[in-house]
Amino acid sequence: MATIDRQATTLALAHALSAAERGLAVFPLSRTKLPALRSPHRDDPTAPPCHGECGRFGHGVYDASTEPERIRELFTAAPWATGYGIACGLEPHHLIGIDLDTKSGTDSSAALRELALRHLFTIPETVVVLTPSGGRHLWLSGSPDVVVPNSAGRLAPGIDIRGAGGYLVGPGSRTAHGVYSTAPGTSHLAPAPCPRALLRLLTPPPRTHHPTPSSAGGHGQGLVQFVAAAHEGQRNTRLFWAACRAYENGIGDELVEPLVEAAVQVGLSEREARSTVGSARRLVGGRQG
Repeated sequence: MATIDRQATTLALAHALSAAERGLAVFPLSRTKLPALRSPHRDDPTAPPCHGECGRFGHGVYDASTEPERIRELFTAAPWATGYGIACGLEPHHLIGIDLDTKSGTDSSAALRELALRHLFTIPETVVVLTPSGGRHLWLSGSPDVVVPNSAGRLAPGIDIRGAGGYLVGPGSRTAHGVYSTAPGTSHLAPAPCPRALLRLLTPPPRTHHPTPSSAGGHGQGLVQFVAAAHEGQRNTRLFWAACRAYENGIGDELVEPLVEAAVQVGLSEREARSTVGSARRLVGGRQG
């Protein structure tokens, strides 16, 4: 059972309510930076996709709200929460998070400066959140008619993007590794508009469609649809389950591209998706050997 730190929860709620006053939709996080409330559908892998339509809490970023009463209800349901997430891509800011990581051993700040020079844009003065690991989150506002997907390392090594369906850990959140805080002189700022040249880089061209091979039949199409229906908190689990079933039925190699494409469409990075499918292939291959 999760340990309850009432002071940390009270502080997290206060910061979350403050963020909501600025038009940012929030929801509680645990010390692991994951949603504090588990999915009510977690024990039913065949459940239809639900983004909160069932009326219960536990849908991750889809629980996010700017309504104080609902935010208090969420934190009441998760008294072990010590932080809060801020949903990206929603009105009025259409928030985009530029996550400059330090754990990969690369200089992500230098990589961003190089991109800016190459593509002729500058990062405007905006909210900057400092992470316990020494990284930084830059907050930018997007456009209502442009959907920015989540990605990990696609823009450059060490640079992750939080867009539609993703979230950022809010300043004031306490995790197992420390506290997130706003950089001095930026807490009063609103997310600055994302430069157009950068916005173009964040919205990759449409992916080539890979139809499900005819030899895979209806079962293969069903597995792809199963992954395509995944929501926050289910994506890796569903992809792994579907890939295992595909390899068990001898159609795994044929379904790699359709499964990866479906996973990317629901928010996984291509690297994560291929890694998950590879794990399923190794597991099932070991069983069959």
